Amino acid sequence: MGMPIERRLGHHIKRAEQEVIAAKHAALRPFKLSTPQYTVLLALQEEPGLSGAVLARRCLVTPQTMSSVLSTLEGRGLVERKPHPIHSHILEARLTRSGRALLAKADVEVTTVEEALRAELSEEEQRLLVGLLARCTGALAGFRDPKAAGR
Repeated sequence: MGMPIERRLGHHIKRAEQEVIAAKHAALRPFKLSTPQYTVLLALQEEPGLSGAVLARRCLVTPQTMSSVLSTLEGRGLVERKPHPIHSHILEARLTRSGRALLAKADVEVTTVEEALRAELSEEEQRLLVGLLARCTGALAGFRDPKAAGR
């Protein structure tokens, strides 16, 4: 093994991600929402009318997963999908009144998770962490498409 696990940055990033997701999952349980469902509701609040394909890219899931998430949310009356006015084969998703109300309640709880993270870091440390994570993301972008990175 070339590098001990405690020196592997990806391992530490993944552990932090898993803890964030677990904390958000616990916060969302009373609302019967999964973290991906919450993320979709949040994305649609920010940008109403997104298609499933765009939502999948924004939420970092596969189109198949997004289709399932949207179907579940639509079945619960939290999201409605209607054909795009020009491209009728594209369905635009929007929050319903019930979706907005549930998101408002759930977001209060999820925000407590985010605030707990923020409380551990000074403003400068928060900016530094965001910058460092952006650099990590940029450094790894070429591994998804080796041809683009000249590999």
